[in-house]
Amino acid sequence: MSMSSWKGIASLTYSQIKDLQNQRLRSFINTHVYPFSPYYRKLFDDNKIDPRQIRSRDDLKRIPLISKSDLIAKDNSQKFKDFILQPDKDKIRQYWPKSRLLMLAARSLLQGRRLEDDLAKEYRPVFMTFTTGTTNAPVPFTYSRYDLENLYVSGGRMVELFNIKGDDRIMNLFPFAPHLAFWQTFFGAIEADVFSLSTGGGKVMGTEGNLTALMRIKPSAILGVPSYIYHLVRFAQDKGHDLSFLQKVVLGAAKVTCAYKQKLSDMLSTQGARNVKIFGTYGFTESRTAWAECPAENHESSGYHLYPDKEIFEIIDPLTGEIRDNSQDGEIVYTSLDSRASVMLRYRTGDLVKGGITHGPCPFCGRLTLRLSSNISRMSDNKDISLSKVKGTLVNFSHFTEVLNDIPQVNEWQLVIRKHNNDPFEVDELVVYVTPQAGANQSALTQLIKDKLTGATEVSPNEIVFIPLEEMVKRLELETANKEKRIVDSRPKV
Repeated sequence: MSMSSWKGIASLTYSQIKDLQNQRLRSFINTHVYPFSPYYRKLFDDNKIDPRQIRSRDDLKRIPLISKSDLIAKDNSQKFKDFILQPDKDKIRQYWPKSRLLMLAARSLLQGRRLEDDLAKEYRPVFMTFTTGTTNAPVPFTYSRYDLENLYVSGGRMVELFNIKGDDRIMNLFPFAPHLAFWQTFFGAIEADVFSLSTGGGKVMGTEGNLTALMRIKPSAILGVPSYIYHLVRFAQDKGHDLSFLQKVVLGAAKVTCAYKQKLSDMLSTQGARNVKIFGTYGFTESRTAWAECPAENHESSGYHLYPDKEIFEIIDPLTGEIRDNSQDGEIVYTSLDSRASVMLRYRTGDLVKGGITHGPCPFCGRLTLRLSSNISRMSDNKDISLSKVKGTLVNFSHFTEVLNDIPQVNEWQLVIRKHNNDPFEVDELVVYVTPQAGANQSALTQLIKDKLTGATEVSPNEIVFIPLEEMVKRLELETANKEKRIVDSRPKV
């Protein structure tokens, strides 16, 4: 595998992409998934699905959708292992094409390699990441050596999209943890032969330590969680540092709006970093990869450039599960075309996208590959508390995030949902804690926040509390947790 193939993939027409995906889907299901996956073999057999009938992406509808609940064992058994491919010599002889068997036999004779060694290198789990486990126990996903090569490839493609060159230096500020964002960045830098310092974020080195490292190596690009990047840049601003060396900021693990990009860009420009390109990325643990935007104008989003040789995305009706046209709004469904170890087919992400998937030349970089709209809301009850009833109204908390992130006078914020007097049978109360920008009129800002939140969610906050930055940093756990405590539902359970 090499990063150079990206140019060929990114120049394929839509018709060529469909042909490539159909061919890879047929091969993947019949050569790897059905023979070696305990979960999918049983799923196919229980639903009387002949794997040979899955010949194109149009046939995917024959395969039942799965979701995170299918990955979680209710009896504490290690259900995740059923999604790991488990080959053996007998199954290989039964399902693999003769041409590949002959190739393996020839290699065994010429190189003295055992078949078991080749299988171990391709399939054996050697690395693991976990879902964040916000509302459920973390679910592990394993990688073989083959999968780690794919992580290098996707990381290299992202670095190429960002137009990061070999003489650039990058700083990886994602939290050091067995989570995708950190490792995708780590492997991507190695694939691209770019110098990288991985600090582990605020939890490992602290903001003071990160700032010291930032000023010492003067990277052209920094990568991290939006809230922590914003916190670090603001900290540098308070210290009066010159960040003119910074050219690119890559953000992951949270939605990034155009208004947020502008807000961060304005702060950076006061520190000498002008015309900084700010990129959003999209990924989830189950895919074991991530996708990115390319450089765009005026902080717009190019959409996430997908890897059609590696996966198929579908857009479905989130209520009925019916497949929608790719260009329509709906829930994102993911199917791998080129993975080993843990494998996902037709996985419901629980993420809703507006604008679906587009094809044709990217208006910013010209690549032809498919692009997923960046207007994504996390709606799954497995990912966070983004959908909940407050004061009797069903609320999407991503709307609160978008509104509060986009108000220029708001420096930091936290949303707390509680019950009056902490009584589970009392009414809901919504409290917004705010750290305002210096010089902001608190009375005017209070009214602005109420108006915007009520307009976007139909729910008015009961109270808006202004607190100093130091207290806010502790409330959010920006420097101590892997994920900031942005929205806290403290209502007692009945």
